[in-house]
Amino acid sequence: MSAASARPPPLADGRRQRGEDNRARIVAAMLEIVHSGDLSPSAEQVAQRAEVGLRTVFRHFQDMESLYREMSAAIEGELWAVVERPFRSEDWRERVIELIERRSEAFEKAGPYLRATTIVRYRSKVLEADYARMTALMKEILRRQLPPAVARDQLKVEILDLLLGFESWSRLRREQGLSPKLARQTLEAAVRRLLD
Repeated sequence: MSAASARPPPLADGRRQRGEDNRARIVAAMLEIVHSGDLSPSAEQVAQRAEVGLRTVFRHFQDMESLYREMSAAIEGELWAVVERPFRSEDWRERVIELIERRSEAFEKAGPYLRATTIVRYRSKVLEADYARMTALMKEILRRQLPPAVARDQLKVEILDLLLGFESWSRLRREQGLSPKLARQTLEAAVRRLLD
């Protein structure tokens, strides 16, 4: 069979490309709506923003949970790009402080999406498992920066994990109304006191 005869007909290519474009537009619409502050958009809102029919949304996504999962995967990729950069410091204490800087940047960018998936994740075993996996990986990244004696101190590790988690960041930013800079400085001060 020649390469030319192995190619799908142009009509199929166009249909496939249109399907991929629609899927990308649906995910982008979901991200835009959540970013604008609506943490629990309806399928109708997503379809309208994406300029596709409601049936098209459900042709690409079985239900809203699967759309949240797609959004969660997109945001997770962005988070890891920030969190896993090489460290500048050789000192383990300063690397933990760098983690605060990185995570505050990531959480600030992904905050609306993380809050949106929190609304749904308590009804979704899949999203709950995704979140548990992400928090376990973040804890492991933290633990790798610690010297063995500190890493074996379970109480200290748990406190650090709490301080460096999204929930702490969200509380400082939303409930306490701190600016990103002041929220980061607050976490840095708490961590330095814990580690000194």
